Amino acid sequence: MLSPWVVLAFCCLGQLCADQSVKPHLAAPHLATNNPTLTTVALEKPFCIFDSSLRPNKSYIIYLYAMKESASAISSLVTDNSSKPLDSTFQQTSGGQLGPYKAALFSVPNCASPPKLADVGDVNKVSDVLKQYLFRVGDDGTCLYDPNFLAVCNPPLAPDTTYRFKYMLVDSTEGIVKDQTLWSDPIKTRRVRLPLKIDTWPGRRSGDMIVITSILSVLVFLLLAGFLASVSSVVMGSEDSSAETKCMSRTIQQSEPAPQLSSE
Repeated sequence: MLSPWVVLAFCCLGQLCADQSVKPHLAAPHLATNNPTLTTVALEKPFCIFDSSLRPNKSYIIYLYAMKESASAISSLVTDNSSKPLDSTFQQTSGGQLGPYKAALFSVPNCASPPKLADVGDVNKVSDVLKQYLFRVGDDGTCLYDPNFLAVCNPPLAPDTTYRFKYMLVDSTEGIVKDQTLWSDPIKTRRVRLPLKIDTWPGRRSGDMIVITSILSVLVFLLLAGFLASVSSVVMGSEDSSAETKCMSRTIQQSEPAPQLSSE
């Protein structure tokens, strides 16, 4: 029978392994529809992930890094030799092609008071809940072109491109990395669809549905043509009857003898 200390050691080891296997994930579908988009990816914020690394009277901040999957494994490091986070930018890494860039920084999510997902149904609270719960990578379309922009730039991602993401816990006083997640699984943005390939039907149609629709269209056309022909025939018949009546009236008038004047 295992001693309590051995059990405790296994539990701690299990917790450590669990922490080391944490990765950023896509936000829940019911909170972030159409995710990813052509140029953005909505991720869950790291709630309760770094709690074991937090110390009292310390100030921390979360860094979010992004890189294209095509970047080499050697260039995926996000710290220097002194355990300080890299300040590589979107421009310096060619949009993550050459390695990870800092896409965002934000406060450590409050694990003791997470957002209530039930409040998503309240129109007055949904915006605040989503801001607390998720972060949208690629949501700033102006920072690259604003010469006065000094914050961390989070420009649009490239369409039809695979990215990976990583969260990092940084001691904001010492500027040293205290903890970090693994890189996320590959996440691919949507592909731009050519106009000719866009399905403009209200819903997709099978081959049988197309045939049935075509037959019904032809039948409706024939019924409409027959109806118009019958109406036209009735109108023409009434016009002929009216003309014949007028002609007979004139003939009768001409055949009647003129009245003779009586002579006194």
